[in-house]
Amino acid sequence: MVEEIDHGDHVCLAFADDAEQQRVAPTYLLTGLRRGERVMYFADQRTPTQVLDWLRAAGRDPEPALASGQLVVTTADDSYLAAGTFDADSMVATLRQEVADSLRAGYTGFRVSGEMAWALRDVPGSERLGEYETKANAAFEGHRASAVCQYDDRRIDAAALADFEAGHPQVVAAPSLHSSATLRLVPAFRSGERALRVVGAVDYHSAPALAAALATAQNWPGDLWVDMSNLDFIDLAGVRELVRAAERLHIVDLAPMLSQVFHVVGWDASA
Repeated sequence: MVEEIDHGDHVCLAFADDAEQQRVAPTYLLTGLRRGERVMYFADQRTPTQVLDWLRAAGRDPEPALASGQLVVTTADDSYLAAGTFDADSMVATLRQEVADSLRAGYTGFRVSGEMAWALRDVPGSERLGEYETKANAAFEGHRASAVCQYDDRRIDAAALADFEAGHPQVVAAPSLHSSATLRLVPAFRSGERALRVVGAVDYHSAPALAAALATAQNWPGDLWVDMSNLDFIDLAGVRELVRAAERLHIVDLAPMLSQVFHVVGWDASA
């Protein structure tokens, strides 16, 4: 979870909608402010004003942190692209310097989050973004610093997203769409494409939760993958909800024994 991101972490956040970005990004920033870290945000799809409004909506007045220099909210044009082009090596060096300056100023660490949509604008040097993500690991690993790189998976193809994810040691775990003692429904990724991971048991009590999660997932781009590698049990009520969402639906990693349930009702999960 985003609250658990700590020093040394370089994490990829691929968000499916604006609401998910607004849930995760402010939490990351506020956690750093509470911990006495210096915090930077590079906006692109959003404006700096919108980002500051996120913090206000979460109950934190950003003005004191802005005035003291603990918080800096700027744009990709004034950070990644300050020279008019993207220079991967120069940006990594800049991050290293920001870490050192933050610690020298007495902050407990440094954290940064950047919106990466600028790379889709054919900016000179943007083809080196994957190289940058890999090189940036060294700026954070073993240091009192962390980063969250944000990718809008509505705007980037699955293969490119998978490559960017591979350049990060970690991926932000999205909040569960449903969580109970018997069932968790968790947004995830499969080869760069959105997936819904089903963990636990689906019965007539929890089938409505599965239906709600599937309805949310239908708004994700591309086909809908349902990862059932951690499914322990599903009854007919659960199968019915899957059938109702059958368009664009791909069920993967279903245990052979549970596949029999789909055969019994005449619906092959592999179809």
